[in-house]
Amino acid sequence: MIASRTGSFHRKTLETDIRVELTLDGEGRAEVDTGIPFLDHMLISLARHSGMNVLVQAKGDLHIDDHHTTEDVALVMGKAFRAAVGDRVGIARFGYAYAPMDDSLARAVIDICGRPYSVYKASGLESHVGRFQTYLVGHFFRSFAQEAGVTLHVELLYGHDPHHSIEAMFKALALAIRQAITIHGSDVPSTKGALD
Repeated sequence: MIASRTGSFHRKTLETDIRVELTLDGEGRAEVDTGIPFLDHMLISLARHSGMNVLVQAKGDLHIDDHHTTEDVALVMGKAFRAAVGDRVGIARFGYAYAPMDDSLARAVIDICGRPYSVYKASGLESHVGRFQTYLVGHFFRSFAQEAGVTLHVELLYGHDPHHSIEAMFKALALAIRQAITIHGSDVPSTKGALD
């Protein structure tokens, strides 16, 4: 029987106070409150389509802008994800997925390898979705990859509506994560015999 794969992390600074709990083998449930409605929407979608249960409670200096809260939520989620994955024994390790949303198509590829690296390509996005600054999407993915210890490539292949485009990217990431965290055996998926 597989042990429960869960991770949690709490980070408090002068700018933000964030707590995240993740269960990899969940039902896609989400309880998310960042104070940023669009980010909440994306994280709920991420949970739903990855199959992870996700709890995010965040308070940040939103009177300044959404930057610190978005970045720090990603950092804390990354730390919780890394803890939940644990020693990576038996996981598929690699995941890739395409996700469409109406006019938009996105691709995400992940390697849960212990080496943080990220590539983000999404040219032509409008600057805002509502009040949310769209440049923060790439910042979110980079920050998550850094603390999760994953190599992550996310690309918007095309899209017109920025809401659809960003949601397609989060859904593609969710599907790639779902594939990569699947248990396939009992060995570390590396020719080195170790990851991290």
